[in-house]
Amino acid sequence: MMNLQTPLPPTSSPAPAPRASRAPVVPAARRGTGRRRQRRKPSSSPSTRVGEAEHEQPDALARILRTEAAVSGVSRKAAAARQQSTNLWPRAVLEALDSAVAACRWESALEIFELLRKQHWYEPRSQTYARLLMMLGKCRQPGPAAALFKAMLSERLRPTADVYTALVGAYGYSGLLDEALAAVEQMKGAADCKPDGYTFSVLINCCAKSRRFDLIPAVLDEMSYLGIECNSVIHNAIIDGYGKAAMFEEMEGALSAMLESGSNVPDIYTMNSVIGAYGNHGRTDEMEKSYSEFQLMGVEPDTKTFNIMIKSYGKAGMYDKMMSIFRYMKKRFFSPTAVTFNTVIECFGRAGNIEKMEYYFRLMKIQGVKPNPITYCSLVNGYSKAGLLDKVPGIIRQTENTNVVLDTPFFNCVISAYAKSGDIKIMEEMLQLMKEKKCKPDKITYATMIQAYTAQGMDEAARLLEMEAERFDKRLLGPVSEVDGE
Repeated sequence: MMNLQTPLPPTSSPAPAPRASRAPVVPAARRGTGRRRQRRKPSSSPSTRVGEAEHEQPDALARILRTEAAVSGVSRKAAAARQQSTNLWPRAVLEALDSAVAACRWESALEIFELLRKQHWYEPRSQTYARLLMMLGKCRQPGPAAALFKAMLSERLRPTADVYTALVGAYGYSGLLDEALAAVEQMKGAADCKPDGYTFSVLINCCAKSRRFDLIPAVLDEMSYLGIECNSVIHNAIIDGYGKAAMFEEMEGALSAMLESGSNVPDIYTMNSVIGAYGNHGRTDEMEKSYSEFQLMGVEPDTKTFNIMIKSYGKAGMYDKMMSIFRYMKKRFFSPTAVTFNTVIECFGRAGNIEKMEYYFRLMKIQGVKPNPITYCSLVNGYSKAGLLDKVPGIIRQTENTNVVLDTPFFNCVISAYAKSGDIKIMEEMLQLMKEKKCKPDKITYATMIQAYTAQGMDEAARLLEMEAERFDKRLLGPVSEVDGE
């Protein structure tokens, strides 16, 4: 790879957008006037059309703001007044539910769904249940998923293949493979609802992620018995699972089986799984060899491929090669993404090279790539490792001037940094700020703080926090009974 020097792009900022004019207030027609003012036909002249467009923009903005306010209002009503609101605006409720599901805010989504079920215009739909079950699978919430499925049956809805598949994923991705297999058996007994290739791909993916490779042959035999062919998605899931488990011989065997099948050819997902497996375990020579072999097979790399290689070289401390890939991306017209910059920032922060960490953070913003909570978390970790905790408040102030929504992992990084340094007071202030930002602490938050209290001999504070953590665990079980209607 060519070692080219990458110049810093110009820092000229775009001209500020013109401020939108306020929409004119049109008085309502008075009653009893006997006649109405006749509406003039719009002029076809360009200047008139431009003027109308300027008036339409504030109107459109007003509609968007009204819709967002209505969606926000639904979320508040779902949390505070569930028993009263039964005649809400349908669009606002459905958009609030879509927003919560897309953001994987599962507690809020279940609260809004409970409110939705109380509306007089509500009609049960299997697609809604399927989306909620998929979300709960991503959030590793099998208990609420089981309750939601039971609620669906109570509404006399017949589960579809999508609903059963989402339920299989909700169990399987949480490691409850026995329950996932039972859901497949229940699916096979249902009328007009048989497992398909997608169902088995989800099941095999769950087995691979849980490293229960002993279950995969039986699942493949069941597929063959039902006449379902093993597609590239299933092959990739098996290859990826073996790779993440560092079972390289089995991974290469699964890749050979994919090639010998004749009907499935390796694709970019196969390539990224294989080079990611070698790279994540420090086997950069095999990673480079596999990269060349996939190119000979006609598989071209994508941005994720280069991000994997950058991360792999960074973990191995091979920073020259890491930056060579970074420059090569630009040469091949692959624009660095937030993941690319986050990886480089994290690697230099972990290495204690604060100067380069800050340089690529500035470069990220100059090139118009928006930092996210992972970016700021990497900066905090880098400053913490270098003993520069005095720079952490500046990072928090930077986030306040952006629309970045700080999440629980970010605050966990900050709390962990102050806990390791023994700054208990600031650690407690960060927990309070976390709560003020409507960001809920999790088990990692409590475990980190309890360990810090114990290390400082503050046994009473540790005991009180353990009690708060127990109350937190009990609150997590709340929405299960609420959705089920118990």
